[in-house]
Amino acid sequence: MNATAQPLAARGERSSERAGALPAWWPLAALVLLAAVLRLSTLDLQSFWYDEAFTPVHVLHASLSATLRAVAHTENSPPLWYLIEWVDSRLLGTGEVALRLPSALAGIATVPVAWAIGRELGGRRAALVCAALVAVNPLFVWYSQEARVYGLFVLMGSVAMLCFLRALHAPTRRNLAWFALTAALALLTHYFAVFLLIPMVLWLLRERTSRRAALLACAVPALVGVALLPLISAQGGHGTQWIGRWPLSERLQAIPQYFLTGYSGKPLGHGIELLVALPILAGIGLRLWRVLQRPAAVLAERRGALVAFSIAACGVLIPIVLVAFGADYLAPRNLVAAMIPVAALIAVAMASPLSGRAGLALALLTAIAFLAVSVDVDLSPRLQRGDWRGLASALHGTADARAITTVELGSAPLEYYLPGLRNLAPGRSVLVDEIDETGYSPLRESAGEPPAPGFQLVEKRNVNGLIVFRFRSTVPRAVTEAALRSHVITLAHPEVLIGPHASTVG
Repeated sequence: MNATAQPLAARGERSSERAGALPAWWPLAALVLLAAVLRLSTLDLQSFWYDEAFTPVHVLHASLSATLRAVAHTENSPPLWYLIEWVDSRLLGTGEVALRLPSALAGIATVPVAWAIGRELGGRRAALVCAALVAVNPLFVWYSQEARVYGLFVLMGSVAMLCFLRALHAPTRRNLAWFALTAALALLTHYFAVFLLIPMVLWLLRERTSRRAALLACAVPALVGVALLPLISAQGGHGTQWIGRWPLSERLQAIPQYFLTGYSGKPLGHGIELLVALPILAGIGLRLWRVLQRPAAVLAERRGALVAFSIAACGVLIPIVLVAFGADYLAPRNLVAAMIPVAALIAVAMASPLSGRAGLALALLTAIAFLAVSVDVDLSPRLQRGDWRGLASALHGTADARAITTVELGSAPLEYYLPGLRNLAPGRSVLVDEIDETGYSPLRESAGEPPAPGFQLVEKRNVNGLIVFRFRSTVPRAVTEAALRSHVITLAHPEVLIGPHASTVG
């Protein structure tokens, strides 16, 4: 009896311990909560910058048809995100939190998807590391707080990758159907999704036994791509001229910098970038060293790493190669979804059983470094978007009969934060008693000089890096658009805005 009772008692104790332990899903829940805190708690901390403000000022309209026409003629992305934003604006309005909320929710949802990707590629440890890196990476946090397409692009690219991995492991009709649907949605979100889908399609077609079913699944995103061609033609690369003006060498350097220290991490310098990179390089180096020691032990893991590497490589390298053929749309932010397979590849390397506790420790150091940069962005205005909201507040309450000269990237934010502003048509003159010149350093040597006879400098203010010079006249005076445009305080392309009560002449 004692021999039987002892095991039963022992089993009862173990059952009690399990009952008091945390559930197996708690690490994922904790990471999702962390991701939500990072994204939602400071959603309105930064003001809109140009691209964000352009959407409510020039793209979103009361009618859906007018919004879609604006997408075709003023934007350069597929329509899915704009449809979501249009519905969002009808329900919640066009405030900063309202328009950024879809991106924030997409960013939060990407964390469990990253967990599932890591689990498909390398098991539970890889799932934990992959989800942690995505939850705190400053690049993903940044685009989760921007009212543009990139947060949704990351989510859709991640979901398509997850469905692809499941279809590759088990090419059932259901799994292939899910891949077809999510791949189509990814294409409807961002045109650069095609570079992520190319290796996925090739991997699926590689298996002879499921090639016919895979062909049918791959035909769905292919047809969606064909259907998007008229829209691509209508958009005609609108608003991408700035890409060619950005030196290619600087753009190539920005790709790893974006992943390591985020979109705004350049002011941190290469020293911080290297510190963030060191545990990643050490983790990958450790994994390679262990592979050389025990090559037979990694055969089961090799395919997962190769799949993640192929998706990441195509997502980054194909756009680079296309530059040589004259198709230069290589903006580092367009590669943001390719950073998910990069994170998955790092997770697989660090979380491999061959890497042991050292690999997990390096993964923890990487996550801490990412988190530190993300928090620093919230604390440091120099790492944030230009404070156009603060500049508009400094201009609020001044004369309505005024003209404002600004850099091109300031026109839409000022129109958003100072409703009623409009562009002064070329060749026209305007009667104003105040001229406000805004921009950022470096300034022209002539900055601070009166832009027209009869105007005197009354104030100069620096608003977190954005500078405004205010000039006033005792009586309204006519100033031409050409004179205002030629007298700007920076070297950037100028825009001329006028107040709602400013009278135009000529």
